[in-house]
Amino acid sequence: MSNIPNWNLRDFYSSINDEKIYTDISKIDNKISVFVKLYNPDIISQISPESLYKAIVSYEKICEMIAKISSYAYLVYASDLSNEKNIAFFQDISEKMNKKNSQLIYFNLEINKFSDDKIKKYLKKSPDLRKYSAFIRDVRLFKKYQLNNDLEKFLVEKNISSKNAWIRFFDETVNNLEFEFRNKKLNSQQIFNYMSDADEKNRKDAACAISKTLKSNIKTFAYITNILAKDKSIEDNLRGFDNPISSRNLSNFVEDEIVETLVKSVQGNYKNISHRYYKIKAKILNKKYLNYWDRNAPLNKYKESISWNEAKNLVLESYNDFDPALKNIAQLFFDNNWIDAKVKSGKDSGAFSHPCVPSVHPYILMNYQGKVRDVMTLAHELGHGIHQFLSRKQGYLMSETPLTLSETASVFGEQLTFQKILKLEKNSDKKRIIIANKIEDMINTSVRQIAFLEFEKRIHDQRKVGEISVEKICQNWMGVQKESLGNAFKISDDYKFFWSYIPHFIHSPFYVYSYAFGDCLVNSLYGIYREKKVKDFEKKYISMLELGGVKHHKEMLKPFNLDASDKDFWQSGLNIISEYIDMIE
Repeated sequence: MSNIPNWNLRDFYSSINDEKIYTDISKIDNKISVFVKLYNPDIISQISPESLYKAIVSYEKICEMIAKISSYAYLVYASDLSNEKNIAFFQDISEKMNKKNSQLIYFNLEINKFSDDKIKKYLKKSPDLRKYSAFIRDVRLFKKYQLNNDLEKFLVEKNISSKNAWIRFFDETVNNLEFEFRNKKLNSQQIFNYMSDADEKNRKDAACAISKTLKSNIKTFAYITNILAKDKSIEDNLRGFDNPISSRNLSNFVEDEIVETLVKSVQGNYKNISHRYYKIKAKILNKKYLNYWDRNAPLNKYKESISWNEAKNLVLESYNDFDPALKNIAQLFFDNNWIDAKVKSGKDSGAFSHPCVPSVHPYILMNYQGKVRDVMTLAHELGHGIHQFLSRKQGYLMSETPLTLSETASVFGEQLTFQKILKLEKNSDKKRIIIANKIEDMINTSVRQIAFLEFEKRIHDQRKVGEISVEKICQNWMGVQKESLGNAFKISDDYKFFWSYIPHFIHSPFYVYSYAFGDCLVNSLYGIYREKKVKDFEKKYISMLELGGVKHHKEMLKPFNLDASDKDFWQSGLNIISEYIDMIE
């Protein structure tokens, strides 16, 4: 476990005390002041196409400057959520940048006051403005749900002491939890690592320790969940969204019907995929049934210990086999310390690739502990990082990929690495274990995430009626888990608290279906690549990643002859998982 890197954030600033931070904040203030004078609502209402283009260019530059400082503050904060100086710095920057964003809200609202005919004429008349046609298109999608300027500004400024404050409180609470295990106090990363330990007693004792700690904090987590669900309900009602999930779908630029088709497709495959697989797993482990702490139990009886260098080389070779251009980008993350992978107390317990801003580059956070799953996490987050690095060419306003496609490169990277591991392994028994591990990862990515989504739906629907008790939240959790896992599991009562540590429910309601979306999409996409059904697949794939948010899913998938509105598209992706289970069976 030597040579595991910590990231170097000096491409932003030298430290949180760097005077350049406050020089940049002053520059932002000056640029906002000039922008508001040059492009106030009265001027925008009469603005020419070329002047609108110049206004968007100025707006983009200011937004990127704000995002740069915000990204730095967040990364410093995520690296140690127990450091009071980092916490204070993050909160101070968040408040300052939040205020500056609120001063610019009017600009998008003014663009949406233009008629459709006027926008079409402007885009036709100005080649420069057409460069931002995707930005204008996406801004106008929210026209129906936008409020007046004062209300929009109020909501942004109020978030710092309401929604964002509760998210911060959740993060700091979870990441500072301590778990009693064998007379030791472990942090989140350490205790959850035992949940995939080869020794069942270790898994069971870890599960009991987790349950005990979560139970002692459950009222706090339930209160946070209730507050944020109510906060979302109030805003949804103000904006006129019919369903709690609709605002997420709109921000993902995907139709409600397509998401519903995905959900029903996965739920319709519970029995054939997760229920069937876990029965097989119980037999392999010589058990009549599985306990919840057996879900991630390794099928091999030896402890995994894959060094950081082995993991790095394996993932780099996997990307290189697909296209050397992707490997070269991935190499930058290692050569320049854009990855923080060492397990540390206080550090965010999850994994992410933060896109930051085009003028800097993405940064990856994970907690590497030498397991195959950690190797796959590295491949996954590097997929995100490569995607974010390639899409920078679209500029700040159009580089961000909708969540429906944001998991494509990450899951595709996992698939490449899986195939590489499978190819290198010559022992047939070990190959079966590798395939089984991949099945579990795919179940976690598709079935488990859709079960999470169903849990969220129930919580947000019930919160409309009134505050939800701890017991009711736990009942919802146990219900969706039993439905998705099947009768191969004996789920004991102490599992009912495990909903409380999952950050996606707090940070980004209904985000989780993007994983299932990405997994099914990539299964179909990889099948096309493997069978050479599309000419110049690699070039088209890289071009798709470079587009960022310029095109939506229908246009993005067209070169590969894929259509997400077709239910057979989802079933074909799920069939890949089923075929792997057939092999194990």
